[in-house]
Amino acid sequence: MDRFRILVVDDELLIRDMLYDFFVAQEWDIVVTEDGYKAIDYLKNRPFDVVLTDIKMPDMNGLELTGKIRSLHDGLPVVLMTGYPSLDTALEALRYKVDDYIIKPFNVNHLYKVVREIASARRKATTEAV
Repeated sequence: MDRFRILVVDDELLIRDMLYDFFVAQEWDIVVTEDGYKAIDYLKNRPFDVVLTDIKMPDMNGLELTGKIRSLHDGLPVVLMTGYPSLDTALEALRYKVDDYIIKPFNVNHLYKVVREIASARRKATTEAV
């Protein structure tokens, strides 16, 4: 089976580097970027099993990015991360039908379990649809 493909979008270099190293060690194909506009470019040119994005970023926040992802690839799973959880962002995340909402700081093993389950379900649904 092909390796899982994940797009990570976060403006914090430390988070991007940590997630890159972790997912590479799990033998995933991973692309990391610091902003939503670059993420959209990647999404137009490459298939992904899941997008993991921070909410609070300059220029385009993770909720805006999720809206754009929904218009490009409606069924693509999105997991939001935030260091600033609030009821407003949680409700907005529900409106965009995000697959999970992770609060920073997070346990990377828990994050991996969540993302792996979502990506596996996506693959299974895609395979069954064919």
